[in-house]
Amino acid sequence: MKRFGTVLALVLGLLVAGEEVWAKCNARFLNPITEVCWDCIFPISIGAIRVLNNRPDTSNPSLPVCICPGVPPRIGLAIGLWEPARLTDVANEAGCFVNMGFKADLGLFSIGKSSVTSSDGDQTGSKWQVHYYYYPLISWLGTVVDGLCLENTTFDVAYISEFDPLWQDAELNTIVNPEAILFANPVAQAACAADCVQASSGRLPMDSLFWCNGCQGGMYPIQGDSNAHYGGIQASETVTAKMIARQHRLGLARNTSSSSSALCTPNVAPIIKKSQYRLQVTRPRAATSGRYACGPLGSSTQFVDSMREYPYKGESFGWLMWRKRNCCAL
Repeated sequence: MKRFGTVLALVLGLLVAGEEVWAKCNARFLNPITEVCWDCIFPISIGAIRVLNNRPDTSNPSLPVCICPGVPPRIGLAIGLWEPARLTDVANEAGCFVNMGFKADLGLFSIGKSSVTSSDGDQTGSKWQVHYYYYPLISWLGTVVDGLCLENTTFDVAYISEFDPLWQDAELNTIVNPEAILFANPVAQAACAADCVQASSGRLPMDSLFWCNGCQGGMYPIQGDSNAHYGGIQASETVTAKMIARQHRLGLARNTSSSSSALCTPNVAPIIKKSQYRLQVTRPRAATSGRYACGPLGSSTQFVDSMREYPYKGESFGWLMWRKRNCCAL
């Protein structure tokens, strides 16, 4: 009987261990209807006139009529709105596609798990894997006609960090961001406090402090580390912001918000324009309503992190990126 109890305990232990391995990924397909904060699309503007001005907004053209160069020139309405444009998985283990609902065996690329590092018993940082998707949800659902010059790309997986040798190595990553050494000092990091206050007080972050990620600390190096980990929501938001900055540096992201220059064609921008982004957490539990559901880049996460990280199913995270778009619509 005693031997039977030992065997039963061993079997149960293996089952629990297996469940824990699965639970770390907590992958579940994102429902675009019920798990998206559709209120985050506001404010919508025509020229300087805003509809439902309930959230901070970037500057918009003063006139409702715009002209784009061409033969003949295009004349249209100066439209501004916030669109769900990108999606990220921030996973604590390789191959976990959190928002897509599955876990993949990537073979040799699955070596190494993201983890919280420690020093003298205190948590100091963490490493994560990230998957970056093109997610033009408004066009995808057909809720807005293409005439509003929204992004016409289709859903696609644009980046998988497991395939990038620079993602988990801050030193090698200086190839992508050599200027990071300029901001690795207490004075530059102390300036991020001002960015934190502004982003968390109902305003947009400070684009002039491009090396800062507000309350989450520094933006550099723009790779898979959270420099000061004090919670999964905070750390995954940090890594998502770094991923957006990385896409700008690689020429894969554009400036889409402007009172003039971006109306006709989005501009290439190697430096991230933080004010044109909002982030909505989608996994483990989506924030779908409320003032803080889609906070500006660098804003405090204390208003959204409650009951969203828990040992059994809350170890990997998902984020939906809302992007401000100004365009000259025909």
